[in-house]
Amino acid sequence: RVHLVLHLATMPCMNVHTKEVSAQIRDQITKVSRCMFNAGLFGIFHGSISGRISQEKFVVNRRNAILDSVDESALMLLDINYDYRYNDASMDAYIHAEIYESFSEAKFIVFAAPPAVVAFSLKNTTLNPSDYFGFIGLSQSVPILDPKDYETWEERANVDIVRFLKQSQQEFVIIRGYGIYAFGRDLTYVAKLIALIEHSCHIIALSQPLDLNVDDDKRFGV
Repeated sequence: RVHLVLHLATMPCMNVHTKEVSAQIRDQITKVSRCMFNAGLFGIFHGSISGRISQEKFVVNRRNAILDSVDESALMLLDINYDYRYNDASMDAYIHAEIYESFSEAKFIVFAAPPAVVAFSLKNTTLNPSDYFGFIGLSQSVPILDPKDYETWEERANVDIVRFLKQSQQEFVIIRGYGIYAFGRDLTYVAKLIALIEHSCHIIALSQPLDLNVDDDKRFGV
């Protein structure tokens, strides 16, 4: 009996909030989250990642999870209807819930705030990819959602984001000064989509001439 007690005491604790989540989905989330973190698409605490478990349930990272090491203990299972568990889940969880409820094709959702995208969105109302991969993989003109009032954005975000996604009929939305929400049936596809948007914004930034407040014909004069 003593040996049994000691054995149980040393066993790893099961996360009761993820017992319904398959190992396959947990492994996908862990792998993609680490990859996005290493690529600079996630910050230490900026970003969130989730997967649908059923029509009414999804798993998402916890509020203080560091996104390069999202293991079972860093995940939570939530219902689409809000309850007390949202207090410990990612602050983006209620937006994930709204997207899952509104789009049956959403199997995975990612929010990221990569710097080139955020910087580009501050000075532009549309993204017009000038590189080949962005032009082919995105669209000739991608509208950017303007949250307008940052002070009330958190209260409006879930409704405004879903409305914009429905109007644009795209699987992602770029939000001025905030980041990207993207969803899809395949998590790798969603991650690649966000990486493609960041790449296109970075290429545009690198291709812009340095503004020295002089005319173009004099800028390179000797």
